[in-house]
Amino acid sequence: MSRAPRSATANRDWGADESGTSIMHVDMDAFFASCELTRRPELRGLPVIVGGRERGVVLAATYEARAFGVRSAMSMASALRLCPQAVVVPPDHRLYHDVSRSIMEMLGRITALVEQVSVDEAFLDVSGARRRLGAPTVIGGRLREEVRARHGVTCSVGIAQNKFVAKLASTHAKPDGMLLVPADATVAFLRTLPVGALWGVGEKTEQALARWGITSVAQLADTDVATLQAAVGRVAGAHLHDLAWGRDPRPVVPGREERSIGAETTFAQDLWDLRAVEKHVLALADKVAARLRGQGVVGRTVAVKVRTSDFRTLTRSRTLSGPTDVAREIYLVARELLAAADLRGLPVRLVGVRMENLSTRAGLAEQPTLEEAASPRGEARREAELALDAVRQRFGSGSISLGARAAPRPTTEPDAAGLSWSR
Repeated sequence: MSRAPRSATANRDWGADESGTSIMHVDMDAFFASCELTRRPELRGLPVIVGGRERGVVLAATYEARAFGVRSAMSMASALRLCPQAVVVPPDHRLYHDVSRSIMEMLGRITALVEQVSVDEAFLDVSGARRRLGAPTVIGGRLREEVRARHGVTCSVGIAQNKFVAKLASTHAKPDGMLLVPADATVAFLRTLPVGALWGVGEKTEQALARWGITSVAQLADTDVATLQAAVGRVAGAHLHDLAWGRDPRPVVPGREERSIGAETTFAQDLWDLRAVEKHVLALADKVAARLRGQGVVGRTVAVKVRTSDFRTLTRSRTLSGPTDVAREIYLVARELLAAADLRGLPVRLVGVRMENLSTRAGLAEQPTLEEAASPRGEARREAELALDAVRQRFGSGSISLGARAAPRPTTEPDAAGLSWSR
């Protein structure tokens, strides 16, 4: 969900000259919410919010909900006060990932120069595809049609001479639109925007600029660099001045891989008992490991996030001797990190588990640890968790779970996997 401010008075037609405009920004419209509407068509036209019902945050909202002021990252309690009639839908990250992967594959068929920047947006350099597929607006139009036909969701496309302006163009094209900003119209387009539209201008920077009487991109562009540097610092001042004049030399960098995979949960009531929190950590480790295996990657760094009742957030991480995608290994490290966190005697409101330092599993030269070399259970656990993945794929995600302790078996050998069937 884009948070960049838009200008209500901005022109929606800046001309048709596509020479020198080979950078395209594709941004899905209310992506998570749109994915949910494809399987719940009866909710179309209603204010729909994706997120945790009790004390979670808003992950996405339909434009009907946004009309009431609902925004991403807002607490669900605040969102429901603004829009009490909203329909709240729990997130299904596997669905979003699958749709995202399919859409990114579509982009890859247009050009090899695709830079994915999040699950629902990417930059493309289509300079090499013009001869084969046509002008950028033709390519963008066909792409939007294909995304809608295949997945029932919509995307907005911005086309410009560089990444910064293309991103702004897609924001102004929303929802379900396309905006071309010709190279010669770049500065004129930028001068219609509020200063908050520039990358790097957050609330504090916006306030600092306002103290100098700078509230629009036009005012910023007309201010000398020395004054801007006095207002916001030497590096930021020079950078913002370049952006205000449409200067952004960064190329589209293909091959960006997901940097981390994580999951978190906010409790309905704050938990005092760390053993109860550990059970949630196990479930989160299980979810993260399944996503790692599903994407064919392994992680080497385990990170834990803990938020206490006073909203203080702690993060702790540890790098393993070797990469893994096994939930049991992730859980054991995460549990130790949780135990070492200084909670100041306060109950826990939220806990999260994340794997970082990712690499592809295929072709990975694996060196067993001393523990793995002494016991065959390490690989047995992974095989058991792969079987768990297959069961979930057939019978649903809630059909089987990873147990905190080994389940009893008819022999004296303990169950290395620790699987338990959900009732």
